[in-house]
Amino acid sequence: MSQKKQTVRFLKEDAGQLATELFRQNIPKEYLVLINEKKITHYHSYGSLSPFFENLIKGKLMGTICVFCENAKAWLPPRTHCPDCWKQMEWVKINTAGAKVYTHSTTNYPGAGFKLSVPCPLISVDIPGVYTKFMSYLSKFGNGEPYIGMPIKPVFRKNNPTYTILDISWIPVD
Repeated sequence: MSQKKQTVRFLKEDAGQLATELFRQNIPKEYLVLINEKKITHYHSYGSLSPFFENLIKGKLMGTICVFCENAKAWLPPRTHCPDCWKQMEWVKINTAGAKVYTHSTTNYPGAGFKLSVPCPLISVDIPGVYTKFMSYLSKFGNGEPYIGMPIKPVFRKNNPTYTILDISWIPVD
């Protein structure tokens, strides 16, 4: 029997969600609730990590390796310089075959600025050949998911990219 998958979606910036919708609780009428819209321009440079974000919207997950250290594995998120020998790292495409959920936590009551719908399973991804556990979220899931050891694969936000880590999420391997 096929089970219907839930999905995580982006909340629109200008949706003006009420506190009762955001926190799924009845807010007493005597409580003051303000929508504090801010109109600022923030410039942020990814510097030498730019290839990581540029490749996400191309459907590629990139990491870095040190070609100077023996038995080097990939780093994800990437580092520009090796934490062991301090030499510049090289970019490599990450093979996500065999990726699985290492650990997980589901958020139901997000903090301010949370851009995804709830519930949202936040996951640590174990990828063979990668030193670190990659933090992300599961964007499609069913009852009883995620679970530790669950096989997953990446999906990339190619249309309307955010140029942030939210341009990659994971789904179960069916």
